[in-house]
Amino acid sequence: MKTKTQIFSLCFLIPLFILQACGQSAKKQNTKTVVMENKITKPGNPYYSNTDTTKLNVTDAEWKKVLPEDVYDVMRNADTERPFTGKYWNTDEKGTYYCASCGNLLFRSGAKFASSCGWPSFFEQDNKKSVVYKNDNSLGMERIEALCGRCGGHLGHLFDDGPEPTGKRYCMNSIALDFVPDSK
Repeated sequence: MKTKTQIFSLCFLIPLFILQACGQSAKKQNTKTVVMENKITKPGNPYYSNTDTTKLNVTDAEWKKVLPEDVYDVMRNADTERPFTGKYWNTDEKGTYYCASCGNLLFRSGAKFASSCGWPSFFEQDNKKSVVYKNDNSLGMERIEALCGRCGGHLGHLFDDGPEPTGKRYCMNSIALDFVPDSK
């Protein structure tokens, strides 16, 4: 008799569990898919992206094909634009600065300051990978060259005479930067 009761209980309970399981619905999480898009388009430059942070390994010959000559001279040959001539040296508009060669995020306008040196100056980079450095002993001077962390393009130089909190001055060439104003 005990076995019949157990079998009867199992026959009753198993369908009950199955019905209970089928009646449960998976919780749907309310997630939004955010598609990051380039804020700047450069159709002739397949390496340009405001969202891709993959380190680039592009030859100078290829850069010469995709960059305007003046941008190429500064970014690949470490040329320097004349002071007080670049489009961003005296700008105080709120927004974001990107590498003109590859679109890498470099600086936010909140880190920009008026240094009166004739080039756009920042006291800190956006993140620790956005700008990298190397020693520069050209022109008989000892300086620290600032390079794009993604493409290795020459941006300018780093000096120790900036404002607090960092005491640094990222002295950049305007032509090495693209700017996207904050939307209002």
